[in-house]
Amino acid sequence: MKKIFFICLFLCCHFMLSAQLTYGTTGLLHVPSAEMQRDKTVMIGGNFMNKEITPPTWYYHTYNYFLNVTIFPFLEVAYTCTLFKAEHLGLAQYGYSGFTNQDRFFSVRLRALKEGQFWKHAPAIVLGTSDPYTGSGGGVTSPTDGNGYFCRFYIAGTKHFQIGKETIGVHLSYLYNRRNDYNLNGLAGGITYSPSVAPDLRIIAEHDSKDFAFGATYLLFNHLHAQVEMQKMKYFTGGLTFLIHLK
Repeated sequence: MKKIFFICLFLCCHFMLSAQLTYGTTGLLHVPSAEMQRDKTVMIGGNFMNKEITPPTWYYHTYNYFLNVTIFPFLEVAYTCTLFKAEHLGLAQYGYSGFTNQDRFFSVRLRALKEGQFWKHAPAIVLGTSDPYTGSGGGVTSPTDGNGYFCRFYIAGTKHFQIGKETIGVHLSYLYNRRNDYNLNGLAGGITYSPSVAPDLRIIAEHDSKDFAFGATYLLFNHLHAQVEMQKMKYFTGGLTFLIHLK
């Protein structure tokens, strides 16, 4: 019975993937990947975000929360809110303080190719975007300077390799946006390692086209996903995500 329990635990953890701290989508830490959650997976999470991982608009540490649904095996949609401080919005003069408002945006990920599809060595390919357009008040603002702070478009590829009992993931993507203040353009990538002795642990090293980061994820009780990151290898960001699989 004990052996069966650990086999089941391994299988559950094998399908667990990371939820990105900044965007609330499947991916590495800050870099997109071509991995997808299981069909009809729902993720609800929240994170503490160091100011080093956010656009320059957040010159202070902040928090976000998100709802993510994998509607089909090839389609994932997320809605993410990031908190603003009253002082930043000029509301302190009216007696407000602390977090009083939030930035909201959608993310969409579409899988174009499943890993090993048509050819056993083929990588998975995903097309995605976060915060693709922005609106403020009654009109649309500039994509270069507007309030689409987390705007990005990307194509990502992922390939996993089995080395003995160990699993190594190699992830490469190309990012593009037109932001003047948070320019994420160019190649990004990372490496993931899931130890066979602790399959619910995932170690991640990445470069998001601007900075290097190192972190890890861990699945607790088959549903609670914990993630920590050291942006620029020294600034802490972390969060929790609750995962459920609908029938």
